[in-house]
Amino acid sequence: MTTLLIVDDESANLAVLSNVLQPHYRVLAANSGARALEVAAGDPRPDLILLDVMMPDMDGFGVLARLRAEAATRDIPVIFVTALTDEINEEHGLQLGAVDYIAKPIKPAIVLVRVAAQLELKQARDRLADENAWLEAEVARRLDEISAIQEVGIHALAELAETRDPETGNHIRRTQEYVAALALQLRDHPRFQASLAGNAIPLLSASAPLHDIGKVGIPDHILLKPGKLDEGEFAIMKTHAKLGADAIERALRLSRRPVDFLDTAREIAHWHHEKWDGSGYPDGLAGEAIPVSARLMALADVFDALITPRVYKPAFSFDEARRIVAEGRGRHFDPDMVDAFLAGFETYARIAACHADAPPET
Repeated sequence: MTTLLIVDDESANLAVLSNVLQPHYRVLAANSGARALEVAAGDPRPDLILLDVMMPDMDGFGVLARLRAEAATRDIPVIFVTALTDEINEEHGLQLGAVDYIAKPIKPAIVLVRVAAQLELKQARDRLADENAWLEAEVARRLDEISAIQEVGIHALAELAETRDPETGNHIRRTQEYVAALALQLRDHPRFQASLAGNAIPLLSASAPLHDIGKVGIPDHILLKPGKLDEGEFAIMKTHAKLGADAIERALRLSRRPVDFLDTAREIAHWHHEKWDGSGYPDGLAGEAIPVSARLMALADVFDALITPRVYKPAFSFDEARRIVAEGRGRHFDPDMVDAFLAGFETYARIAACHADAPPET
């Protein structure tokens, strides 16, 4: 049932308003500003307040200001019922947030019409607020669903590539976390602030698993060879970077709108084997010409390859891997990235230990 609160320090005025309103609404009454604030914040919460202006201790203007200052009562519409009908007082009340003025002595028909109008407006606002809240929740739910589908899709594609090379195990998860951790370390560095601002780091984390997607195009006799590749075989192996980038490029062209994480994934797939000194592949890029995303992945990928056993080599210890990465500073890797990696080395060792591959079945 709709609840009204009437506030007046004169009992006769309260009685008159009650007689007018009670046939239609539940009516609560308060004979002072302080009591009005208590009732307004209580249960049931009034849907509308009819408030006298001239009261001792706390006048109606003071009551309205206090109502608007509290989250629980700030949205309750207030109609001033007062003998102060001059324009200055009316303007002041409206500026404070009153929705209407009713002059004393009251006319029952006018009171009922104005109360009904304000209640109808409040109901419309409440419906709109509920609809907006539902829409916001639905948008958030859909975005979460899309994000989950995207993540599953990325990992499914990445796992497809990794099934071609079963020795890599948890390589995807480890390199993804290395990249995110290294980017977080570097986000306040002057050289990387612009590249790692906004949602760049979440995009990097989402894109990293696709770095070796091009392996699906490498023949088994090369990809799975249990030994060192000869020159011709290695030339074919190196094409996986371009193959992966081209596949992602085709996916982007099929999209009806830009897909930021795929743009980042294309960079990573294409150039994560480039080296700081220009001796990498496939394009021989050097220094700042290599995208930041690919530079991050290059370090993460090499570190993980060092600490992971292969048929052609045992796993290096963390100390040995750290030494090799340090030796690649300014040659294979961006010098500032190496410095950050070495400074936070315990983090990368912890990620590697947390996602270590299970021992082979015997």
